[in-house]
Amino acid sequence: MNIFKKAKNNQTSPEVEFIAETEDLPLDHVMSRFAEGEIAIFKNTLRNINPVGVGKGLKTKVNANIGSSPDFFDLETELKKLDAAIQAGADTIMDLSIGGDISYFRKKITAKSSVPLGTVPLYETAVEMTRNKKSIMDMTIKDFLNVVQKQAEEGVDFMTIHSGITLQSIESLKSQKRIIGITSRGGSILAEWMALNKKENPLYEYYDEILDILAEYNIVISLGDSLRPGAINDANDRGQVHEMILLGELARRARAKGVQAIIEGPGHVPLNMIADNIRLQKKLCDNAPYYVLGPLVTDIAPGYDHITSAIGGAIAASEGADFLCYVTPAEHLKLPDIEDVKEGVIASKIAAHAGDIVKLGHKAKKWDDNMSMARKKLDWEKMYSFSIDEDKARRVRSEMPSGDDSLCSMCGEFCAIKRNEMQ
Repeated sequence: MNIFKKAKNNQTSPEVEFIAETEDLPLDHVMSRFAEGEIAIFKNTLRNINPVGVGKGLKTKVNANIGSSPDFFDLETELKKLDAAIQAGADTIMDLSIGGDISYFRKKITAKSSVPLGTVPLYETAVEMTRNKKSIMDMTIKDFLNVVQKQAEEGVDFMTIHSGITLQSIESLKSQKRIIGITSRGGSILAEWMALNKKENPLYEYYDEILDILAEYNIVISLGDSLRPGAINDANDRGQVHEMILLGELARRARAKGVQAIIEGPGHVPLNMIADNIRLQKKLCDNAPYYVLGPLVTDIAPGYDHITSAIGGAIAASEGADFLCYVTPAEHLKLPDIEDVKEGVIASKIAAHAGDIVKLGHKAKKWDDNMSMARKKLDWEKMYSFSIDEDKARRVRSEMPSGDDSLCSMCGEFCAIKRNEMQ
């Protein structure tokens, strides 16, 4: 019996106890929300890692995507990205590799990762079909289930499954004009598959068979938002909302079969629509944990999309989003490098913490209060220790011109904090 089924039978587990302890919450509080599906706990039964919890009442978590592309596939680079992401504070990692020997890559990444690992099984299915001189348009459900089973046995902790894109949801999408159509890689593959085969999405049609595998290994299903908006103009349209309704139904079916479910969300969303999107998801999906990409609040900042994403992520987290997928400065431009990964994680961690100050109150704010007290005392060592990126804080300060090293070089003798001490 997996830990979710145990919780539904009012039986605790070491994983639930660990989350309660690390989040400083009463065990019965975590147990009840976990059993209701409002909290998800990532840990494949085969992995020897600390579990990570996302959901109501918990700190907002951050995921970092790594992985190869068809144009660049180097295992050592991806392992360095993994290290950079974890060192920067990523709570989970997703391997989105689509180039090279991705099965081998994943095994190496899984073995080295100290945090839960997610995947998109459709990607490996597509790559395997291509390697076998077949088109992904010839994919059968057996091809897909074989990959899900293999990844489960290798220890994957959560999987993005695009079961919410259906013939009907595509019709809803077409009924309202978008600037950018389907921006999801997995969603575009399945939309083309349905159009060419004139059949329903096999990931929807055979959803129960997918759940049976996930339940056995305590794998969280991350219900992919294939119709997420790729432009702020397209946010909260009929296609996106139709799919969200389906994802709520699929989450209920997953929980009924003993599978934890989280819901993936947008995407590109203007500031004034973020709160509405969060509230809608929580209503339609019975408070299932919400996993959002960004959201990016403007489309005009390539090279700075870690900032557009952090702005949206902070608002989303403050309104109840539970899990932020980072965006790097390379978004929309290229495969991210190691420095891009670090910057993306830190930007999302800042956003997550800003949201937690609203959601969790003093529990989150005490970190800021500690920093403020250190600033009041001009205690630079303590300020470094409370910095989200201690190395950068030290480096930036070391670059200031010579002068009174008890102060910074911005105000010098006119430092307001120093003058407060004299009053």
